[in-house]
Amino acid sequence: MSARASTAIPGRAVGSKQTTIRLRATADSEWIKFRSVRSGPAVLIATLLAMVLGAWMVGVGYHGGYTAADRASFDPGDVTLRGIVVAQLLVGALGVLTVTGEYTSGLIRGTFIATPQRRQVLAMKALIFAGVVWLWCTVLSFAAFFVGRAFLSAPVPRVGLGDPGVLTAVVGGGLYLTGIGLFGLFLGVLLRRTAASLAALVGVMMVLPVILALLPGKTGEVISEFSPAGAGFQIWHLDHSGHNLGAWPGFALFAAYVAATAAAAFATIRRRDV
Repeated sequence: MSARASTAIPGRAVGSKQTTIRLRATADSEWIKFRSVRSGPAVLIATLLAMVLGAWMVGVGYHGGYTAADRASFDPGDVTLRGIVVAQLLVGALGVLTVTGEYTSGLIRGTFIATPQRRQVLAMKALIFAGVVWLWCTVLSFAAFFVGRAFLSAPVPRVGLGDPGVLTAVVGGGLYLTGIGLFGLFLGVLLRRTAASLAALVGVMMVLPVILALLPGKTGEVISEFSPAGAGFQIWHLDHSGHNLGAWPGFALFAAYVAATAAAAFATIRRRDV
């Protein structure tokens, strides 16, 4: 009995060590491939310009006078973080290219030969992508807030990070963009073609809200709020009057859309040939 236990424990330790080595090798490989995405640095710089310059441009545009009604409905998150509308397309495209570039070049075949655990590869790819994008976009979200606020003059209400909901909106900007990037990445896994994946991304995040807005009455407004874009937008806005979803409930629904896409990607990548 003791002899069996003594042989089982070393075997288990060796298996655990091999798993750790394999995970580390996968992480190193995915990190190198992420850094090798040709358009990666350009997209990250373009995201910086969209966020910071967007905050400056919108802030400068708010130097005019405000009525009492304007001040009451003023949303500093919508103003200082307006660049997210453009940045989401850039980050989403980076997520798409992170995956489809491998399918286009055929590198994905070598990856799966070296690491047959396809789900492990995808999980590590998504983890590395999310870590880098979250850190970068969160920094940009804070920078955009401070730049935009600096160019907002009286009589526009002044807000700081300590005011209710402000920190949530600024941090939420980074979270939202990270979710968009992962959404693009998982679309890339499902469709495997850059053009098709980008079309799906733009269709869901930009075209769908426009189509829903054309529905008669308030039907379009209500349905649009529960779309991926409508739900995700709540996290980086402060003014939720007239909306059914608040900041975190909206983000939870948006995260559920991303999670559903991820589940489909993980199910597909294991069964489909490359």
